[in-house]
Amino acid sequence: MPQKILIIQTAFPGDAILTLPLIQVLKKRDSKNHIGVVSIPATADVFNASPYVDEVFVLDKRGKHKSIASVIKFAKIFKNSGYTSIITPHRSLRTAMLVYFSGIKNSTGFSNSTLPIVFTNIIKYDKAAHEVERNLSLIDYHGDWRIIPELQVESGEGSRVTEIVNKYPGKKVAIAPGSVWETKKYPEEYFATIASAIQAKGYTVFLIGGKTDWDLCERIRGNSKKNIINISGEFSIPGTVELLRHVEFIISNDSAPSHMGTAAGTKVYTIYCSTVPSFGFYPYMEGSGSIGLDDVRCKPCGIHGYKKCPEGHFDCGRKLTPLLTLSKIFS
Repeated sequence: MPQKILIIQTAFPGDAILTLPLIQVLKKRDSKNHIGVVSIPATADVFNASPYVDEVFVLDKRGKHKSIASVIKFAKIFKNSGYTSIITPHRSLRTAMLVYFSGIKNSTGFSNSTLPIVFTNIIKYDKAAHEVERNLSLIDYHGDWRIIPELQVESGEGSRVTEIVNKYPGKKVAIAPGSVWETKKYPEEYFATIASAIQAKGYTVFLIGGKTDWDLCERIRGNSKKNIINISGEFSIPGTVELLRHVEFIISNDSAPSHMGTAAGTKVYTIYCSTVPSFGFYPYMEGSGSIGLDDVRCKPCGIHGYKKCPEGHFDCGRKLTPLLTLSKIFS
């Protein structure tokens, strides 16, 4: 029997992309299932670009929905909405409040959520699993978890992507040097060295990211040679995924562009500075790889990272030289 299911995922863009396989399975189980998603403004375009999502509700948790009263008011829009169940990969207190005040009786969340008591179905959070596999455990899925997230780009933006791709014939590579967390960011001078080395091999190198990454990408481009193109901030997340369908591979920090590469079906090389693949966010496209040092005593220092290295040396990034990184990519 078709259901009306609400997914709450108000985390970062990478987490949003890794929630799409869960949504795809739910829709494929019954094409008449109605899937709604609660997202944040930064990830609304991810869910709007999914052909499996029927409606998106935007929770502006840093703006108009910052207060407890506004979250409660937001939750109450679901009281007479017809939604029969909630599934939430997100584990925050705000999410628990949304579940509780929504009035939707059937709810599923993880055991390590801030307030698991609000859920009618509590699922054990498996730290050893990949994030996609963890999310799929919320709906008792036992098939191959390596499901590619599906995103569709709007025709206008798709045409702009095609225009840029056709402007640079031949082999192409993307490099995404940005991250919200400083200790996840591979040193920019190392990225510049890598970009120049890859360009010297005959590739056009696209430097990608959000608008806030433009200055970083421009510095890397400025220290490199021709055919290294800064297009950060040019495209939405779905547009960037479309661009990545045209590259040989992408090099990224442990951040959202790594998952965009997976959604594009493109080989991904993820660089791990302060974090590690065992946290469950590694790339899983065939041929992809994880690059990092295993012998740094203080690594990992946190699941997200920090604004600066807690030890003051950043050995996890500094000791991972461009030569080591390139040898992993072109081995």
